[in-house]
Amino acid sequence: MQDTRLQEPLVQLSFESEHRSPELSVIVPTLNEAPNVELVVGALVASLRGIDWEVIFVDDDSNDGTTNVVRLIARRDGRVRCIRRIGRRGLAGATMEGMLSSSAPVIAIMDGDMQHDVSLLPEMLRRVRAGDDLVIGSRFYHTGSAADGLSRTRLGGSRVATRLARTFLHIDVSDPMSGFFAIRRPAFEALAPRLSTKGFKILMDILASTPQPLRTSEMPLRFRARQHGVSKLDNLVAAEYLSLLLAKLTGDVLSLRFVMFALIGGFGVVVHLATLKMALAFGLTFSLAQMTAAYVAMTGNFFLNNILTYRDRRLRGWRLITGLASFWIVCSMGVVANVGAAQLVHEQASKWWLAGLAGAALGAVFNYVATSMFTWRAR
Repeated sequence: MQDTRLQEPLVQLSFESEHRSPELSVIVPTLNEAPNVELVVGALVASLRGIDWEVIFVDDDSNDGTTNVVRLIARRDGRVRCIRRIGRRGLAGATMEGMLSSSAPVIAIMDGDMQHDVSLLPEMLRRVRAGDDLVIGSRFYHTGSAADGLSRTRLGGSRVATRLARTFLHIDVSDPMSGFFAIRRPAFEALAPRLSTKGFKILMDILASTPQPLRTSEMPLRFRARQHGVSKLDNLVAAEYLSLLLAKLTGDVLSLRFVMFALIGGFGVVVHLATLKMALAFGLTFSLAQMTAAYVAMTGNFFLNNILTYRDRRLRGWRLITGLASFWIVCSMGVVANVGAAQLVHEQASKWWLAGLAGAALGAVFNYVATSMFTWRAR
């Protein structure tokens, strides 16, 4: 009879290593930061003496050889790692991917352009050891400053965004827009399913998503001028920020992507009306003018959504043409859903404005779901 009792393994496996697990993981999202990589690693080496640490560069498929530079350094220093993302873009998504790839009990986030002062990291780590869940390097706290690293326009925009977040989301820190902070791993892991992978402001998302206030402290940060390259922030960041703000105000009932899609749809209504008026002025019949306005608005919405809402799935080349065609088809079907819902509500409530809103809402939801599945489906 065969002996089914557990047998001792012939070879005892050992998981002991001469390298200790890092206590601190530093996550650095990058896009075309090749000249800065060695500077970042050098600054970390100098600042984190006596601390077990690692740095994870999360690169959005840079075209300047950023990943190659990281890998060359990693061959000499095992504390350096690289994640190359293909077909995915965005600071928040890259940051989360890096954080989830680490097992260190404390995670720090910083930019790859040397604007953040890495010499603050030991004190950040000490505060987390002492009981803080979150430590923020703040440009607006006590002696902190952003004047050297931001233009007057961007500094003003950052202050406005900070005021909006503090007012509407009840975030009680001086710089919820900071990109330099350290967080205790369990606190992040508990929040990760609630966080958006879109946009640039993951700290604001963390602060707005926590059901219970995190034990938080701030440190003054002098935000410095970048060493090399150009800023990745553009005018699209403002739209993404407002979308995130609205999503959090609704308790994430509305996703960040849907809010962006709906905002662009609202802009499309303005385009539609302006085009309709212009077409009628040129002598077109109402039916022809209405059809012209509808497709002009749809086309504008398509390109704005391709740039803003689905920037991480952006269509290019031939796929841009086929995507536009599918968008036209889907939105034409959305008109049918819009009219049907509006008619049903109007028959029940006899209020034209309520019927119109109901139809527009259903049409927007239909268009969003259908275009996500067919026009900008994940690949």
